[in-house]
Amino acid sequence: MIDQDKIARAVKMILEAIGEDLNREGLRSTPQRVAKMYAEVFGGLELDPREPLKTSFCENHDEMILVKDIPFYSMCEHHLLPFYGKAHVAYIPDQGRVVGLSKLLRVTDIVARRPQLQERLTSNVADIIMDELKPKGVVVVVEAEHLCMSIRGIKKPGAITVTSAVRGVFRTNPSSRSEVFALIEKEKY
Repeated sequence: MIDQDKIARAVKMILEAIGEDLNREGLRSTPQRVAKMYAEVFGGLELDPREPLKTSFCENHDEMILVKDIPFYSMCEHHLLPFYGKAHVAYIPDQGRVVGLSKLLRVTDIVARRPQLQERLTSNVADIIMDELKPKGVVVVVEAEHLCMSIRGIKKPGAITVTSAVRGVFRTNPSSRSEVFALIEKEKY
């Protein structure tokens, strides 16, 4: 369980450490607001990302299913600054076993709402789908801007990091791999 009181005390200490006046009107409730925001942003820690995939259907569909441009927000575990962007999730069902499309978005959201590295986010989503659905293959591509590179350090806003996780038939069959990456890149159908 996320301890909002402890977070509020820590934020108060940070504000004091940078020399701010905690009695200033704009900061009086900031520790509590940040604590509430952290409980929301890190809410994925309290959820099982496998749960949305527990219900599946048999549709006798054995072709690729791709959900593109899934917006997400996460927090870099190195600086506790946001990174955000879009994820693309594809799988090829085995024996027609499919899930509701929103379930792929839910898995992505739950995994993203944790202190995270983009590389781990990408791999975890792919591995969870492989483990739970047992499809013929999975591809997850994540494109994100990291505020730890945009507003501090190198200070290069707009730089996008792209990571991918390729599993199963997408790894062994070059034509399937080419097809999914071409569809991800395609702007309009």
